[in-house]
Amino acid sequence: MIKFNLSKKTFLVLFVLAICVSYSFKSTFFEVAKQIEIYNTLFKELNMYYINEINPAELTNKAIKNTLKDLDPYTNFYNEQDVEDAKIRREGEYGGIGISVYYSKKGIQINEVYKGFSADKAGLKVGDIIISIDGQSLNNMEREELSTFLKGAPNSTIIIQIQRQGETIEKEISREKISINPVPFSEMIDAETGYILLTRFNSKASSEVKKAFRKLKKAGMKKLVFDLRSNPGGSLLESINISNFFLPKGKIIVSTKAKVKKWSTTYRTTNKPLDLEIPIVLLVNERSASASEIVSGSLQDYDRAVIMGQRSFGKGLVQRYRELTYGTQLKVTISKYYTPSGRCIQELDYANRDKNGNVPKFSEQGINEYKTSNGRIVFDGGGVTPDVIIKSSKRTKATETLLKSRAIFNFSTNYYYQNSQIEDVANYDFRDTDFKNFVKYLQIDTTFQTKQEALFKVAYNASQTTIISKEYNKIKEKLFKEKIFEISKNKDILKRKLKEEILNRYYYKEGVYRHNLKNDLTIKEAVIFLQNQDSYEQLLSAK
Repeated sequence: MIKFNLSKKTFLVLFVLAICVSYSFKSTFFEVAKQIEIYNTLFKELNMYYINEINPAELTNKAIKNTLKDLDPYTNFYNEQDVEDAKIRREGEYGGIGISVYYSKKGIQINEVYKGFSADKAGLKVGDIIISIDGQSLNNMEREELSTFLKGAPNSTIIIQIQRQGETIEKEISREKISINPVPFSEMIDAETGYILLTRFNSKASSEVKKAFRKLKKAGMKKLVFDLRSNPGGSLLESINISNFFLPKGKIIVSTKAKVKKWSTTYRTTNKPLDLEIPIVLLVNERSASASEIVSGSLQDYDRAVIMGQRSFGKGLVQRYRELTYGTQLKVTISKYYTPSGRCIQELDYANRDKNGNVPKFSEQGINEYKTSNGRIVFDGGGVTPDVIIKSSKRTKATETLLKSRAIFNFSTNYYYQNSQIEDVANYDFRDTDFKNFVKYLQIDTTFQTKQEALFKVAYNASQTTIISKEYNKIKEKLFKEKIFEISKNKDILKRKLKEEILNRYYYKEGVYRHNLKNDLTIKEAVIFLQNQDSYEQLLSAK
């Protein structure tokens, strides 16, 4: 009798629960359908009665992006052109002329020229602004329109007009197949130490890393410096494949936890590794993110490599592309990922913004300890913390603003045209005298403006009284001196950035990589560390 009563109660509880879940599901479904219907009727009324013509695509695009903006920066709506751009980033191939670009109201400004491709052969330079293509002016075009002009079928020809240092030049250029190598540089640093630079995790990442590794092994490599600095990530599967190169088959690399059960997965190595013995120093910095953190986190958790540099970015979220109608897509955050020791290295808590929209950090709520295979203590809450930290100055707000502006790019363009040649790749240096010239240049560059300068300018323009006009230049000069004082605290960071930007103008990115191979302080520290086998083994053994 007791058993019957328990079963009856259990049945009643389950029945009530089923009704609640069903109601909740129907309620949520109804609410979604309701809001879609509201938008549809609003859109129709606007289109029918608003006094001016409206652009349906533009209006919807803005509405969708506004809907997503408060979620996280990785959940995005892609229109047809965005889908194509994302495909290029994933696959690393497209039909173009071999440049990376900025978009502006004047047209398309060249940010980088890829060595040996058609733009390079035609003599295009970094800093050139493409102002027309096949007779079509690019003035005041939107980014979405501009992005379609240069890409096209290989062997097709375009006629472009460029603006260079006040002169207008016309060029005829053929498009070709552009293949973006995610391992643009790999060389021997010395007789025993190899160096591999991985800049992105596109679909070719693991195959190119394998190719570079085998090449260096043939050249006598017995130690490896693996550089993931400023690598923003990419393919989750490619990060697993690359981790597998240095870890045994069957090891957990990463686990994901999602709202949808089938997307909560544990990923293991499935292939025979390339090498389980070679000593590795893996380099990261504050711009190493996502897939870079999966590789560095897994190799750290298994004590397979010494991680060196600065704490990584802290992106512990996984996205997936979902097909929408008419060729559009939604890239949506579906899960968090965890390293083999159980760490989630996500830094920003997007789900708990404050009333002003500020995003708190998980690390501010406290960090948790985890242990590697050998018992070393590692932490969660905000990126992968290196085993060996290479110190650099802490960036000021003014420096952050400067790096986001075009001032360094613009200065480097001027520098290139004022200096017909510079020292060779290995010996070039951006000296203190050059930095002083950069500071002078900032007096005339309008792209670098601090928040204080912007607010003061607004206030001045709003109330141009005689008294304010007299004091304006004094206050403006004081604000300028203040921002120079603030950015000078990061002279080490800025000089390195300026040097790389200038080297790129004369020797392409390859020149930057060759220069860093001999002069970069972090690479030098990595080589020294690898030369001391006892220190290397002691650090990883947790003794």
